[in-house]
Amino acid sequence: MYQALYRKWRPRTFDDVVGQTHITNTLKRQVASGKSSHAYLFTGTRGTGKTSCAKIIARAVNCEQPLDGNPCNQCPSCCGIENGSIMDVLELDAASNNGVDQIRALRDEAIYTPAAVRKRVYIVDEVHMLTTAAFNALLKILEEPPEHLMFVLATTELHKVPATIKSRCQQFAFKRLAPQDIAAQLLRISTAENIDLTEEGANLLSRLANGGMRDAISLFDQCAGAGGRLDEAEILNHLSLAGNSETGMLLNQLTDGDTGGALANFSRLYEAGREAGSILNELSALLRDLLIRSAAPVGGEGLLTGGYDSATLKGLLSKLETGRLLAMLTTLQQGSAQLARSPNPRIDAEVCLVKLCGVPVSAASAVPQLHTQSTAKPVKKASAAPAEKPAPLKEVKPSSPSPDEERPPLPEEPPFPDEPPFDMDEPAAPQRTAPSAPKSPESAPVQTTSGIESNWSQLVAQLSPNLPSSMRGLFSNPAQLFGRLDGEVLHLYVDVSGSEINYNLVARPKNLKLVEELCAGITGGNVRCRVERGLPPEAAEALPAAPEPPPDSFEALLSLSALDGVTIED
Repeated sequence: MYQALYRKWRPRTFDDVVGQTHITNTLKRQVASGKSSHAYLFTGTRGTGKTSCAKIIARAVNCEQPLDGNPCNQCPSCCGIENGSIMDVLELDAASNNGVDQIRALRDEAIYTPAAVRKRVYIVDEVHMLTTAAFNALLKILEEPPEHLMFVLATTELHKVPATIKSRCQQFAFKRLAPQDIAAQLLRISTAENIDLTEEGANLLSRLANGGMRDAISLFDQCAGAGGRLDEAEILNHLSLAGNSETGMLLNQLTDGDTGGALANFSRLYEAGREAGSILNELSALLRDLLIRSAAPVGGEGLLTGGYDSATLKGLLSKLETGRLLAMLTTLQQGSAQLARSPNPRIDAEVCLVKLCGVPVSAASAVPQLHTQSTAKPVKKASAAPAEKPAPLKEVKPSSPSPDEERPPLPEEPPFPDEPPFDMDEPAAPQRTAPSAPKSPESAPVQTTSGIESNWSQLVAQLSPNLPSSMRGLFSNPAQLFGRLDGEVLHLYVDVSGSEINYNLVARPKNLKLVEELCAGITGGNVRCRVERGLPPEAAEALPAAPEPPPDSFEALLSLSALDGVTIED
């Protein structure tokens, strides 16, 4: 049966662990001198050797013939622990055994002496998944365990482990592995497994592993399944990655502002099976190298990924300044974060590339204008028919002037005598009606329609679809606002008995201009609005009649008692 390479090449001694000598040397000396602790806490990212070291120390403290702190892996104790036949060494997954009941059962079992080895060892992986009650149940036995008991806790999220647990353990932090250490280990595995892996391919896999040995070996195992020579191009093809040369060419197009070439290059990579997220991630890695090279040209050599030669970085740095590098890297990071929740990652990636090319994107032009009013062509804007048109109104031909003649301008209306202008901050005052002077036929206002003048509801039906939502409800309520079209003057009467809010809304110049333009489109002539406080008597006719009180109401009883001379007492 085939066994995965990362399991087959799991370290069996402390000397086999790669890149963690600061930990393995300490553990070896403790085992050799017999001064091992009763509790260890291993922390670090995935694939750095935490669980492997836990299994090694479990065999080392029980080994019958240890070799300089390392287990011999040949005695019955080492073989039994390795194949799982000795039940005194138990490995638990805290993700599935995180309840207080499981920890209480472990605590009750731990007091018994081991049957086949010297120490009973409990390896608890992902210990941060334990609940608060489970941690509390583990505290006492973790602080004062029996001599035959040892705990090895492992976690990738140290901040979730309580301080009371940390203080009872010896804590060891596993660091990320260096790319050169991972590449050397991959070459050793390829030689032992008779797999043709080039040095360039090993360096590429080590960079993709992001400091984790297990991830590197898993990627190597995946690429080796196809057989043949594993060079850089073949690995990129198997893992659907763009490659350093393709990424460098794409960044060159972005820096030159070649939007069409960059989109075409991205489309070619995407159709060839490359993922949109991986392309953006490779661009981010290249920009990071350029930023480090630009910001720290002397001391930043050791921070580079090593995937690009000095000539490529120097050529790109001649086109990019530090400020633009920061802006491009920020745009890439934001675009990559949106891909995970995007229904179409390709579109988001293309938008990100367009931004990187320096194409200005205006936020105002990207948002459609839902409601705009043009002063140049008010009639055309207001004549847009609503979804449901009211009943058409009959038009009466004007007597004067003729349709072919140009309409005269609307004369200015003289102010009322001894009356100050309207002020929204002053309290409402009783309205006075200006005396009407006899008008000559020549100065009579132009009559456009008769139905609209006599029916306010029909005019509102045509105005409402084009009004803002804040005014639509007010115009549709005759108890708050009523109107009357008198020739070319639209009188708007606003109820101010409660407050001045509605009056201020209607009297706002922008709103008045909108109503005038809409009315002009409906009537076909110029219309001027005049806002007045208080409702006219005809507004009451537009309201529905109040229902008559029932015969047994209190008012009916009062009327009956007045007729009959009966006094109703409280």
